[in-house]
Amino acid sequence: MPATGPRPLRADAQRNRDRLLAAALRAFSQGGPEATLDAIARGAGVGIGTLYRNFPTREALIEAAYRSELAKLHDAAADLLRSLPPDRALRSWMDRYVDYMSTKRGLAGALRTVIASGGNPYAQSRDSLIAAITTLLHAGAAAGTVRSDIGPEDVLTGLSGVCLAAGEPDRREQAGRLLDLLMDGLRHGAGG
Repeated sequence: MPATGPRPLRADAQRNRDRLLAAALRAFSQGGPEATLDAIARGAGVGIGTLYRNFPTREALIEAAYRSELAKLHDAAADLLRSLPPDRALRSWMDRYVDYMSTKRGLAGALRTVIASGGNPYAQSRDSLIAAITTLLHAGAAAGTVRSDIGPEDVLTGLSGVCLAAGEPDRREQAGRLLDLLMDGLRHGAGG
């Protein structure tokens, strides 16, 4: 008998789940791990029972909110490549990465509670980010607009450096300039 995965959610159940994740992201980013689950359910426009059906614990909700943001960032690579030339898709994805890191910073306190309970919300983060960057770099190299001699790990390290140097929301303009410099170094013909 063939194995089957979990059944997909009904459209209304998926909308509720998505609204809960968005409300949780806002609440935990602004209020830390102490944000109340009742307030999150109200913010999503659902009852507390709906929240608990989807996320049986506070830690499960925090981790799901974080992983949802990671999945959106990963998926953005392919989405951007469908609508932009590869080099512009890569640069646009870099902006999204800075936004993701800002969100992650806002969730830091809440994510620590997940880690303290034995969870590892970061288990797949690096692999997911490397996969997205690899997709963008390969598309750029194939189009001849991005160097082919730079690995995704180096790009991720460069992006992380930008976030450390200028990743605060009030320094977003500086982060943009640093991303432009990083992108200039990645363009075909820039290094060899």
